[in-house]
Amino acid sequence: MAWFKRTAKGIQTATEDKKDVPKGLWYKSPTGKIIDAEELAKNLWVSPEDGYHVRIGSKEYFEILFDNNEFKELDANMTSKDPLKFVDTKKYSDRLKDAIDKTKLKDAVRTAVGKSKGKDLVVASMDFAFIGGSMGAVVGEKIARAIDYSIKHKVPFVMISKSGGARMMEAAYSLMQLAKTSAKLAQLADAKIPYISLCTDPTTGGTTASYAMLGDINIAEPGALIGFAGPRVVKDTTGKDLPEGFQTSEFVLEHGFLDFITPRKELKDKINLYLDLILNQPVR
Repeated sequence: MAWFKRTAKGIQTATEDKKDVPKGLWYKSPTGKIIDAEELAKNLWVSPEDGYHVRIGSKEYFEILFDNNEFKELDANMTSKDPLKFVDTKKYSDRLKDAIDKTKLKDAVRTAVGKSKGKDLVVASMDFAFIGGSMGAVVGEKIARAIDYSIKHKVPFVMISKSGGARMMEAAYSLMQLAKTSAKLAQLADAKIPYISLCTDPTTGGTTASYAMLGDINIAEPGALIGFAGPRVVKDTTGKDLPEGFQTSEFVLEHGFLDFITPRKELKDKINLYLDLILNQPVR
């Protein structure tokens, strides 16, 4: 005999009475570890089980780096145009509108100035959620203006890269940003103002080919994907089998393209330590 017997047929529950598990209550890391979302946030979005660094955006990086999460955003309302009237599966103008509505961001980078361990710091942080963190004209312009702010006010500059590369919908306009940002960083170096580049998961394409690898000190989070082209393209081009994990931050560090790997919990302390050492000032 069945242990459960339905006493009435055709039972239906009204939609408003149905109970759903809230989204984001748990997080499953790539190694299969299950973490409570609230605990994950308290741990700076790093899995305490396996040390996996979950992708985060500018909002979270600003919380980590700026004292009391207090900062002034620079060029906050700058948005992309559609100079080429580009269309793929949809119009670029529509894609931009959808991305803005979905993410509540204006573009793929935010720039801000605030105190970090008591001293002024300019931070530019990319957001992968906005069209894959792709680099278009607005991304290049906002980074360039943030560097100008650093030069004018003699404030150290930190770039947090998280990008799939140049934005194809802007074609040559996006590629011009590589030269533009690199030239601005050369001006920053001439002004003897420190620049620290942080590569996070993923840092690829045109970002790697420009500002992401031009820091006075280049650092990365553990396990981040860092490279120019994808593994398949590299293999087809070189005709060679590639070592496992050849585009992880650990492999890149071992082969001389990075200076340090810095866990997220140590990020604020380490960035400010490097700045103190570069500037030959008392360690905070």
